[in-house]
Amino acid sequence: RRCHHRSPAMLDVPFLPFSAFLGALGLLCVAMVGTWCQHWRGGFSLDGSSRTFNWHPVLMVTGLVVLYGAAALVYRIPHTWSGPKLPWKVLHGSLALGAFVLTVLGLAAVFCFHNSQGTPNMYSLHSWMGLATVLLFSCQWAAGFGAFLLPWAPTWLRALYKPIHVFFGSTILMLSVASCMSGINEKLFFSLKNGTMAYKLLPAEAVFANTLGLLILIFGVLVVAALARPSWKRPDSDSPDSRQVQDALGG
Repeated sequence: RRCHHRSPAMLDVPFLPFSAFLGALGLLCVAMVGTWCQHWRGGFSLDGSSRTFNWHPVLMVTGLVVLYGAAALVYRIPHTWSGPKLPWKVLHGSLALGAFVLTVLGLAAVFCFHNSQGTPNMYSLHSWMGLATVLLFSCQWAAGFGAFLLPWAPTWLRALYKPIHVFFGSTILMLSVASCMSGINEKLFFSLKNGTMAYKLLPAEAVFANTLGLLILIFGVLVVAALARPSWKRPDSDSPDSRQVQDALGG
């Protein structure tokens, strides 16, 4: 019986160590996608060649997954639960805007590569899913800016839109993860074709890129799990829990 009562406490992880682990995992994903493109795919350039394409996976993983995930977790930081919300709103919106800028640059890289090589655009499931994710992301940011950052937005509109904003935040992140994973798989199918390094033979590049895809999936799942955890959610300003938190943080 004692083990039964202890198990929840043993499995309970404070947010700050969890976020540190998540940050390290995100940086590892960025480092791995950069290493993949530099070591196996020839590096980076802006000449319209395949090296221009290599900016696409790096910018997408960095912006659409890692930076977007960081933006989503801003309101889970305990220090954001007291005091004015405006600085945290600005931080949340700025991180999301930075993620969006990197995403647009990533799209520009792949379109530039396709156009210079005469390759059709938007023909694969990966491209459809990726563009739909970016369009949904742009709508999410614009609606969030209008509802939460503009001072003349009415309170009832913010209350009405908040659960929608939260839902689509998690949805966009998982769509981003799915788009990145399908893009990695598609790139491997296109690149690993000859008999000595065919994808089905699982060469070192395939093992590395598949591992990258799994780490991106783990990162996305952990972010969504953190967003869904009740004890890490910012309490409502008029709730008893919120007043207790504010008293504790205020000393």
